[in-house]
Amino acid sequence: MGTQSLGDTPAGASGGRDRPLVEILSFGGCPNHHGAIALVERVSAELGVEPEIRVVDVPDQAAAQRLRFLGSPTIRVGGHDVDPDTEERSDYALSCRVFRTEAGITGQPDQRWVRQALLREARKQR
Repeated sequence: MGTQSLGDTPAGASGGRDRPLVEILSFGGCPNHHGAIALVERVSAELGVEPEIRVVDVPDQAAAQRLRFLGSPTIRVGGHDVDPDTEERSDYALSCRVFRTEAGITGQPDQRWVRQALLREARKQR
């Protein structure tokens, strides 16, 4: 797992990989950044999926706009946000992110969203 610079492979690009690409976008000091990594690692292990995990630093508002960053943390699998309700959003900002889940409002996406996204992308890789 490494930190991706803004000039590296674009979000969702496969680059010939046979493992699902998971990007965790955040900014320095995000209190939920490590929890997002742990969530992806735990769900991946439960599924027996070995994704390529990239941590992407979003350093400023210009980068937030360019990366279509909906707040920290953002988890994308295969270039798609795991939150199923983000297609119409365009409120890109260098900010903390909260998620509306069945458990209430939280700083992490629902683990079911992560599971579904990983399974969908793993099927594409076969």
